[in-house]
Amino acid sequence: MISAILGAEFHPPSTKDFVFDCYFSVDLFGIQICFNFIIALVLASVLIYVLLFLFAFRKPRTVPGKLQALMEMGLEFVREQIAMPMLGPAADRFLPLLVTFFFFIFFMNIFEVAPWVNFSASSRVAFPLVLAVIAWVTYNAVGIAKHGFLGYLRFTCIIPSAPAILRYTLLLVIEFVSNIVIRPITLTIRLAANFVAGHFLLALAFLGTEFFFLSGGLSYLGLVVTAPISVALVAFEVFVAILQAFIFAILTASYIGGVLAEEH
Repeated sequence: MISAILGAEFHPPSTKDFVFDCYFSVDLFGIQICFNFIIALVLASVLIYVLLFLFAFRKPRTVPGKLQALMEMGLEFVREQIAMPMLGPAADRFLPLLVTFFFFIFFMNIFEVAPWVNFSASSRVAFPLVLAVIAWVTYNAVGIAKHGFLGYLRFTCIIPSAPAILRYTLLLVIEFVSNIVIRPITLTIRLAANFVAGHFLLALAFLGTEFFFLSGGLSYLGLVVTAPISVALVAFEVFVAILQAFIFAILTASYIGGVLAEEH
């Protein structure tokens, strides 16, 4: 209706926004590997992560410079707000994993609001899935190492205080599914879905702003709505980028802390 009134055509965002052609492809053992925009974003996230820590700590000083101080604040945040509350004395043992999760996910996420990029690799389910599988393998391996394989299954799936008839039937199945099966799925969906939704919201707001701006005439009135919304959504997505990195790391820490416990 708006397009008809203004005499211009509005092209809404679609799932095509998530499909990218290959820059080039490589055949590896019969498997074609496509290097596209998404892979470039993931590699850029890895590169930023490595370079920041490398330049910050390659020559650490007692009186830190700005970059070292900034990265130390980031490490302290992960240690004090994620690792210590969830893992207690075991915090430093798993700190490298949690720091990697937090910063790598944050760098992937923040590309959503980066000028001329405006896309997060986290919105493609494969990458959150890989991270979720790493977390899943880690906490299960830690649990098996502490309790033994059968002991870990008993620890994870059996609630001692429950009535016996439920303890070894319905509740056993529920605990197995919720603790072993569902966790990597929820970690994956939570991260990916937030950035699929975020991309559509940002794209809709910016395309709407562009549409009203280029249409001229009365359409400028639409900018009063779309322009402030666009700015607000950018700020919101920065918050979500930090929040989702925090949630992924703290859930991983809580799962590890749970399997390290002496009792269910």
